[in-house]
Formats: sequence, C-alpha cells, structure tokens
Amino acid sequence: MTVAAVGDGRILLEKIGPVLHMTLANPGRHNALTWRMYDEFAEAIEEAAVDPAVRVIVIRGQRGAFAAGTDITQFGSFTTGEQGLQYEQHVAGILDKLLKLSIPVIAAVDGPAVGAGLAIAACSDVVIATESATFGVPIARTVGNCIPPAVMRRLHARMGHGRTMAMLLAASLLPAEEAQKAGFVYKVVAHDDFEDAVARLSNRMSQTAPVTVAALKEMDRRLQDDPAANGDDLLLRCYGSADFQEGVAAFTEHRTPQWKGH
Repeated sequence: MTVAAVGDGRILLEKIGPVLHMTLANPGRHNALTWRMYDEFAEAIEEAAVDPAVRVIVIRGQRGAFAAGTDITQFGSFTTGEQGLQYEQHVAGILDKLLKLSIPVIAAVDGPAVGAGLAIAACSDVVIATESATFGVPIARTVGNCIPPAVMRRLHARMGHGRTMAMLLAASLLPAEEAQKAGFVYKVVAHDDFEDAVARLSNRMSQTAPVTVAALKEMDRRLQDDPAANGDDLLLRCYGSADFQEGVAAFTEHRTPQWKGH
C-alpha cells in the first residue's frame, strides 16, 4: 500500500506481511534526499518502532539508485557554518532513530549509495547489493563539506579505519565487490536475483524471536561505543522472557516456536 506520491521527492511505504519497504524516491536526482524526505523518513521510522506488526524494514531506492546523498540544490540557501551544523545535527538525530530500532533493518542497494545514502546503509543492520552498487562519500571533490563523528565512527566499524579514510580522502567510490570484501556488504547478487534475495532474507528475519533480535541489536550498539560494554541486563531479559521458555519447549517438542515478543 503506497501512502505517498512521488512528487519532488518522497518516501514511499509498502507493507508486505511483516516487512515494511521504505523506498527513497526522488526521480531525476538519483533519489537524493530533500528536507521533506528526511522528515518523512524520520516519521516512518517512528511509526515502525511502535508497530508490533512490523518485524523487518527494507530500505531501498527507486529506479536503479539507492540514494545520491542530500539534494545539493538545497544547500544554495546556506550562508553560514551554523546552518550546516544544524543540518548535520538534524540528520544525525534521524540516523540515531534508525540505529535504535529494535527490529532488523536491511539496506537493499542497487546503484549508488553516496553521502547520506551511504550513511543510511551504514546505519542499517545488513547491506545486500547488486553488482552495480557503489558506495562512497566523495565530498572532498564535490561539495566541500564534512561528515559528522557518528557517521565516520560507523564507517570505521563497518569498513575498517584504513579503507574508510582512503575512500574519504581520495573521494573515491567502492564497487560492490570491494565493499563486500571490506565487510560492509553482506552479499552481492546478480541484478536478476536481487528481489528474490531481498525477499528471502527479509522473510527469514521476520520469523526470528523479537526479544533476541532486540537484544542482539542493542548489544551491537553498545559494543561499537565501548568494546568493554556490559550486557548482563540483555542476557537477563532474554533468559527471563516467555519467548525463551517457548523456544526451549518448541525445540524439545520438535515444532516451530510461536514468538510473542515478551
């Protein structure tokens, strides 16, 4: 069910069973994000976070691109550094909402994932890509702005420090296979197999235990901030959950567990 027209850049939402597909759509600009798209993206994340029927989110782009960063034409109104800082802080807040989701987020990347597009992919849990996907932040030879610490930290964690800095300082784009070798991309598939691969992965994730998935995601967030982070509360939550009791019972009874999410 599409709930937004494309217009001059929108976020299109379609729910297929427990999987919410969020499509970045800005025709003619390789899905570069407009201010309205950022607001709609944040709103969609907030709604998905409180909807128990949504078990997985797939973020994708329209028509052969993931997202070519922020729509640069909007920066023409910037006259001070403070305006740039406010923009970066606003986007950082939206990415933080994405990172804090308790459900799996898949970035399905076909074509360029550049700038803010790369940041969105980096803040997703799993990136699956076509052979034509490319990744990078070539701002050192294009706009001349900078990325915030949280995004750079995430790229360091997902790509490695050396590869990230070489990509940023040379303003280069990584092809899909190189991004996979770096560990940023989970799987690269042929374009003809892309939709089936995304569907298989999202459907499998939608059948997992919600309490466990939420704990795994929170553990990952903590460890990226602090390698010595404590996770005792997460272990207690899982082992003390009704889903754990159901999982053990289902395993011993040779049946599929019926997860309740508590």
